[in-house]
Amino acid sequence: MIKRKNSCSSTEVKVLAQHICMSVFKARRVIDQIRGRSYEETLRILELMPYRASYPILKMVYSAASNASHNMGWDEADLFISKAEVNGGAIVKKLRPRARGRSFPIKRPTCHITIVLDVI
Repeated sequence: MIKRKNSCSSTEVKVLAQHICMSVFKARRVIDQIRGRSYEETLRILELMPYRASYPILKMVYSAASNASHNMGWDEADLFISKAEVNGGAIVKKLRPRARGRSFPIKRPTCHITIVLDVI
C-alpha cells in the first residue's frame, strides 16, 4: 500500500509505502545509495541495481516525482531526495506443517519506506 502525502511544508513531497514484504536491512542497503542524490541520478542507480528492493523504491520515487510535477508544478530536473528512511513493520507469522502433526513458525518481516523529495 502506497500513501502519498503533500506534507505541511510547501517545498517537499512525501511518499510513504507501508507493509512492504521484505527485510529492513535489504531495503536499507538500497536506500543508503540514493539518499541525497538528484532525481535523474536516482532513477539511473535504481534501474541498474540487481536487488529486489530496488523495484518498489523505484516506483515510489517515480510516483513522488510525478506528484511533485502535477500537484506543485515543479520541474523533475530540479528534484532531489532530501530524506529517505526505512522502518520496521509488523512481522507476519504463519505456521508450516511438518511431519508427525507438528508445525514450525515462519516469520515474514515487513518494512515501511518513507521518501521525501525537495527542490534544489
